[in-house]
Amino acid sequence: MKIHPEYMKICFLALFNSINEIAYDTLKEQGTDNIPLLKKMWAELCKAYLVEAKWYYSGYTPTFKEYIDNAWISISGPVILSNAYLLTNSTTKESLECLKELSKIIYCSSMILRLADDLGTSSDELKRGDVSKSIQCYMNETDCSEEEARQHIKNLIDATWKKMNKDLITHSPIFGTFIQIASNLARTAQCIYQHGDGHGVECRETKDHVLLLLVSPIAYGPRNDN
Repeated sequence: MKIHPEYMKICFLALFNSINEIAYDTLKEQGTDNIPLLKKMWAELCKAYLVEAKWYYSGYTPTFKEYIDNAWISISGPVILSNAYLLTNSTTKESLECLKELSKIIYCSSMILRLADDLGTSSDELKRGDVSKSIQCYMNETDCSEEEARQHIKNLIDATWKKMNKDLITHSPIFGTFIQIASNLARTAQCIYQHGDGHGVECRETKDHVLLLLVSPIAYGPRNDN
């Protein structure tokens, strides 16, 4: 803690306290220590960030496979879904073993989140200064146009949905709530990034969607077609 600047101390403490609160609650209520799993997931995320930082500062453009193998983790999907699992399931030793059975669903949901993010944000992120995304990696590797690369990513999203839907059907009777969260994470990603960077850059379409969903009143009454 002492080596970090003040703004990082605040962020770190907020994260540290939140994660330990989750672990404390499950330990108190169910007698299971989840700290090892939580530490593992957050460590993997930080390692993925470091890989991207090394690529960026060395000017290295990874192969498409190198990028994907790291990027499905760096998008934070595994961390989000692992925490969601712990919060929506009993955390006995047996149930934690069951989490391994859901690895394909976690991977597919995270992949869709990553690829949808890349389609919507890569142009703005590269202007701000960031590592090459899936589109640029595919263009560099295959010498194709940006339009062709974007179509390839869209096809990959479609193929990943098909794989995930198959696994969702298999596991849904047992892990209903978690399955819904995993599928909704992927759906949300495609909604947020369908018109560009709906998260990091002010986007009129995304702003309108949020306002219509959460703020604007729903019109009620007889229709007037005149």
